[in-house]
Amino acid sequence: MTPSAPQLALSFTKLPDIMYSRVEPTPVQQPHVLLLNQPLALQLGIDEAWLPSDQALQVLSGCASLAGEGAVATAYTGHQFGHQNPRLGDGRAHLLGELMDTDGQRVDVQLKGSGQTPYSRQGDGRSPLGPVLREYLVSEAMAAMGVPTTRSLAALASGEYVWRDGGAEPGAILTRIANSHIRVGSFEYAAMQGVECVRQLADYTLSRHFSEAKPGALPYLHLLQAVMAKQAQLIAQWMSLGFIHGVMNTDNMLVCGQTIDYGPCAFMDGYDPRQVYSFIDRQGRYRYDNQPGIGQWNLVRFAETLLPIMGDERSEAINLAQQALNDYQQQYEQAYAQRMAAKLGLPSADADLVSELLTIMQAEQLDYTLTFRYLMTQLSSNQTEHSMPQGVVQASDALLVWQKKWLAVVSKLGDETQALNLMAQHNPVFIPRNHCLDAALKAAYKDDMSLINELLEATAKPFAYRPQWQHLAMPPKTKEVIANTFCGT
Repeated sequence: MTPSAPQLALSFTKLPDIMYSRVEPTPVQQPHVLLLNQPLALQLGIDEAWLPSDQALQVLSGCASLAGEGAVATAYTGHQFGHQNPRLGDGRAHLLGELMDTDGQRVDVQLKGSGQTPYSRQGDGRSPLGPVLREYLVSEAMAAMGVPTTRSLAALASGEYVWRDGGAEPGAILTRIANSHIRVGSFEYAAMQGVECVRQLADYTLSRHFSEAKPGALPYLHLLQAVMAKQAQLIAQWMSLGFIHGVMNTDNMLVCGQTIDYGPCAFMDGYDPRQVYSFIDRQGRYRYDNQPGIGQWNLVRFAETLLPIMGDERSEAINLAQQALNDYQQQYEQAYAQRMAAKLGLPSADADLVSELLTIMQAEQLDYTLTFRYLMTQLSSNQTEHSMPQGVVQASDALLVWQKKWLAVVSKLGDETQALNLMAQHNPVFIPRNHCLDAALKAAYKDDMSLINELLEATAKPFAYRPQWQHLAMPPKTKEVIANTFCGT
């Protein structure tokens, strides 16, 4: 029986023509499969026999099309490191269309690294192997940890080389799934085209993502509030996991509240609130402890695009937007406090207890991820699922004093099992550590995908310790430390 191909629509083309360009992917010579995500395919309602099929290989490499309207590249601008670049857009990506998943959710199917578009800005429209595998692995790890994120359906080798500063590199193409690719930068671009373009994009976004808005009840204020709430929750989740996005430009902020762009991102090893990994972030604009504030800065840019449609008078619109934005800090702080409390097994926030622990962790450069796992072992006799590599966290006098105080709080609440279960849902043991990912990518460049597959398997169940993957849970040795990460475009 011939596998049934997914049926794609393209509602984005209902927007003004200026918001996209019709352009097909550029075929490649000898594509072949690197990674296929069958569990995600099933979740999307894709025939399980289709993804491994030759037709899928041809479609997802850009060598063939599915029946439908054809592909588009979307237009957007963006503030990059605080400075607006007026015309960005999908310079190496093609939106093939949208499908309805098994939950009735409309999602985008996009190819990344699939050839030039009108927005390529003299680029080749391609991607090297490393960034494709990196995004596949980190985005799937984030999804496994429950973080809203774009997903990766497939990674294909193009069979061609791309040229970068280091010379020739093997090319690859990622199939990315997102609730949509509408960015703050999309609204900034629409605002450059005029009020009516913003209104149409806002109406489309409300219909697609926030349909609970009531007609006549200030829908565009509701849009701002809804996007703000999602960003506050998302960034609080990043912070609770020690995740540093690395490039929080407005064109990398999806209004649907999913994480996008896994270029120079990284998870912290030793706790340092001023940690920066991105090689191009020389001033530390997007360092770990700046992320909540940058989220608000980006939301201000978003609000500015909505002002012309938010109220009858500009002064009224500014007042409404300001009131909404004033709530962001409180929403973020509440979300962060609740997540950090959960990491300690507490049902409600205890800011002093969290602050004291983080101060100790910073002073002693304790591993962020494994310190919380160590605390779990103080509540559990289960030396497998709730465990961690032995001897990694050596409890200092300061930590032991804090630990005694924390255990007293847990004991007072009366249910250590419930506390442990809460911690087990918020404290991963397997994350895509920088040095592990670096080693896996270097092996992949030598046609060895075994380390990539190991890391995928371990991070697919990030909260359950399995001794056979102990080396993937360990922090880096001194010689393994990765000081800088790169966009890798």
